[in-house]
Amino acid sequence: MVITVLEEMWIRSLGVIDDAVIELSPGFTAVTGETGAGKTMVVTSLGLLLGGRADPALVRIGAKAAVVEGRVTMAADTPAALRAVEAGAELDDGALLISRTVSAEGRSRAHLGGRAVPMGVLAELADDLVAVHGQTDQQGLLRPARQRKALDRYAGDAVAVPLGAYATAYRRLRAVVTELDALTTRARERAQEADLLRFGLGEVAAVAPVAEEDTELSAEAERLGHAEALSAAASVAHAALVGNPEDPEAVDATTLVGGAGRALEAVRAHDPVLAGLADRMGEISILLADVAGELAGYADNLDADPRRLAVVEERRAALTGLTRKYGADIAAVLEWAEDAATRLTELEGDDERIGELTAERDALRAELSGLAQALTDARVSAAARFAAAVTAELASLAMPHARVSFDIRQTESADEAAGVEVGGRSVVYGPHGVDEVELLLAPHPGAQPRPIAKGASGGELSRVMLAVEVVFAGSDPVPTYLFDEVDAGVGGKAAVEVGRRLAKLARSAQVVVVTHLPQVAAFADRQLLVEKTVDGSVTRSGVTVLEGEDRVRELSRMLAGQEDSSTARAHAEELLATARGGV
Repeated sequence: MVITVLEEMWIRSLGVIDDAVIELSPGFTAVTGETGAGKTMVVTSLGLLLGGRADPALVRIGAKAAVVEGRVTMAADTPAALRAVEAGAELDDGALLISRTVSAEGRSRAHLGGRAVPMGVLAELADDLVAVHGQTDQQGLLRPARQRKALDRYAGDAVAVPLGAYATAYRRLRAVVTELDALTTRARERAQEADLLRFGLGEVAAVAPVAEEDTELSAEAERLGHAEALSAAASVAHAALVGNPEDPEAVDATTLVGGAGRALEAVRAHDPVLAGLADRMGEISILLADVAGELAGYADNLDADPRRLAVVEERRAALTGLTRKYGADIAAVLEWAEDAATRLTELEGDDERIGELTAERDALRAELSGLAQALTDARVSAAARFAAAVTAELASLAMPHARVSFDIRQTESADEAAGVEVGGRSVVYGPHGVDEVELLLAPHPGAQPRPIAKGASGGELSRVMLAVEVVFAGSDPVPTYLFDEVDAGVGGKAAVEVGRRLAKLARSAQVVVVTHLPQVAAFADRQLLVEKTVDGSVTRSGVTVLEGEDRVRELSRMLAGQEDSSTARAHAEELLATARGGV
């Protein structure tokens, strides 16, 4: 079985690190070194690999860019591997290569499995790969929203299933309420729009225009307005073609063409060319006769009635009144009328739509009420188990009398109609339910439980967070945990217990701890020492794996600041013996 492990990180030109390789392994790895030696750059590097914000100030002075590369082994069917492949990455013999480059100018690039990817892809992988904890993460634990997420994560499907249904109903309710508000608050505007549409449709209906009517009437008006001139022109043309009975001596075109045709017909048998011309002259005679006939009919049918012209102009004026308001021509007016009728139907249907939305809103609120109650019940049940498990862990972290509990409460809605009913009360609701979740700590008997932001010191808060992660490891573990001096403010026996619990956590996950406490480092399966060179940088030789005598010397330095102190060495050996004695 392939387990997910962060095997190695190569860091170049990042902060005090010039060029260094951090070799990690399964189990518990402790990273130690003098203050300012660059231990925290391990956390910073991993943050960059996981899509964290790129700060150009991190680039080492004189370098063009900082580069961090990491190699993570994983099975091909893990969520992280599947997401990486989806993004175009390739696994190299079960290993995923992650790279991040930050230029001194602030530009940032990310590569996953040899493929350039958006920074967001690295952030998506983070939740499935590593849980990073440092002082800023402790501050995150103080936020009630983070505490609610922690409780929901611990509860598993008991919360996840109703929460999924609740979230779907909540999104639909928001959409319904938004549409309903828009319809009701715009009632006056909608009524005004409907009145305008009705008036316009009434005007169009009163005129009852017909498609292309405006074009046809324009042509008719043109004819009627010039009827006398048109009639005279047709008569003159007709006389020129067939003659004028009142002037027998006049020569007409039909007579002339007929004579020409007869002359050619007389000799057509003697020359094919003239025969062809004779045929064409025949065609001309026929065409002249047709045109003459049409001219005679045109003159007879030409309407010169001024009353008809008045009717046409009146109709055109009515159509022009429509085109001034509703379209460039009658076709556009008819299109506007069609669209207006559709819109009017929508507006007139709003009252019915308001009724439908109101009914759906009430049904969704009722559904949310039931789901919210189910969420509250599941959270209360999980909170009791979670708090008991964390309290038990705190007893092992030198806080034997501390008690952890959850305050799960709801806020009554000032506007009853705007809330959802839970437990017979109208309460405020949101995308995650109706519960406000807050983690409480009573550090000793007789103390009132208080929010951990107020009831826990720095060292106590570190231990509470560690206890929370140890409990999480049994229910929803991530492959790797990285703690950056999570033991701050802890010392003595409590520090030993912190080391012991980290070692316990390392049974089910890879644990990397940046620490200054020898009591914690002694429990590590592997200890890495980060050292600066004389020029103040960390190079490849500056990150070493400590074994045997070297590890005893480093623990002695961490204990007393004196690597060669016999007392410190004895204490260091005792710490190692205690750690090897079992977790």
